[in-house]
Amino acid sequence: MDLDLRKLRYFTAVAELRHFGRAAEQLYIAQPVLSRQIRALENELGCALLTRTTRNVQLTAAGERLYQESRAVLATVDSAVRRVHEADRGVERLVVGFMPGLRISRAIRAFSAGRPNIEIDLVEMNWWEQDAPLRDGRIDVGCLRRPFDEGGLRVELVGSEPKVACLPATHPLATKRTLNSADLAGESIMNAQTRRTSTVEEKFELIAAGRGVALVPESLATTYSRPDIVYVPVLDAARVEICLAAADDRAEPRVLDFMTAAVAALGLEHASARANTGDSSRLAV
Repeated sequence: MDLDLRKLRYFTAVAELRHFGRAAEQLYIAQPVLSRQIRALENELGCALLTRTTRNVQLTAAGERLYQESRAVLATVDSAVRRVHEADRGVERLVVGFMPGLRISRAIRAFSAGRPNIEIDLVEMNWWEQDAPLRDGRIDVGCLRRPFDEGGLRVELVGSEPKVACLPATHPLATKRTLNSADLAGESIMNAQTRRTSTVEEKFELIAAGRGVALVPESLATTYSRPDIVYVPVLDAARVEICLAAADDRAEPRVLDFMTAAVAALGLEHASARANTGDSSRLAV
């Protein structure tokens, strides 16, 4: 069976907003039309996708699965359409994604020096889906932190960075110059398993409010400085590896050329940073 992309977009809007009225407004269609299209999609699939009440809309197990799949499908379609239009206009564009805190300007400068005709767009990525934008075509190359699913990707290690403890400024450990993992025993550690947050800012707000502590890459600490949070190096924490990645099936010259230039530029930058690092002490951020 062939899925109707229009119905899939309609369903995705309802799934994101959990409200037919707001989804209809966003889609610029009448609410009864939207309801009929969702019913038609459910009939075509042979299963209920939504549980409707007078107050809200909830996803069934099948609806949750379709929502996860539909985002990737629609992103892939949108990326393909974008590339078709760019080819028609004779535009060469490279979309580069990066994780919060990671700096890729040196790589862009190195690449653009040899390929100044290629336009570059930048996309900040979400920590819970580092590799997904590479797979669905939203980005061409990503600057990521391990771990992530490396299957089907071309991955190049460019460096590593230490982890630091992110603590409320009022925390008893906030006055320490350095910590070991044992110092954090008994603390409420915020991570993907214990408390999922959608953004770095949300996580730091919770930490500042005293809802827990976190181990974060040092680059986040230097990027997100704020007076109500303290970052303390954790001496025995494993370093975080930083990589460049692209999908194996993306062999366009601009993608390969960027990978080559970026690996050299970022590798040199990280090597220089490690060579210039002095004794491990509390970060001044």
